[in-house]
Amino acid sequence: MFVSPAYAQAAAAGDPASAFTAFIPLILIFVVFYFLLIRPQQKKLKEHKTMLEAVRRGDKVVTNGGIIGVVTKVMEAERELQLEIAEGVRVRVVKDMVASVLSKTEPVAANDAGAEKDKKD
Repeated sequence: MFVSPAYAQAAAAGDPASAFTAFIPLILIFVVFYFLLIRPQQKKLKEHKTMLEAVRRGDKVVTNGGIIGVVTKVMEAERELQLEIAEGVRVRVVKDMVASVLSKTEPVAANDAGAEKDKKD
């Protein structure tokens, strides 16, 4: 026998507090991941969603593919936009694929539209 009986005995059972202390590093890692990765990503996603809801006709946008165009029609039911990327060239784009809005147009009030038209004439 090369192994003495003292080494072959079972280890003493640990107390329940040591089991909890073993999970403390895992909990700390999750907290760090939440504040450094998950929370900023959720904030960015929320900002992107509000930007997409505010897109309207006349806005100049950039798609995820790098195409720059002017919004000519917003189709809410299909969640699509119609972009004019060149004179007479219009494409339909899924609204979620808009990366950013380059310039926004000023909305014209319904009552002021007739008054401005009269001024031009």
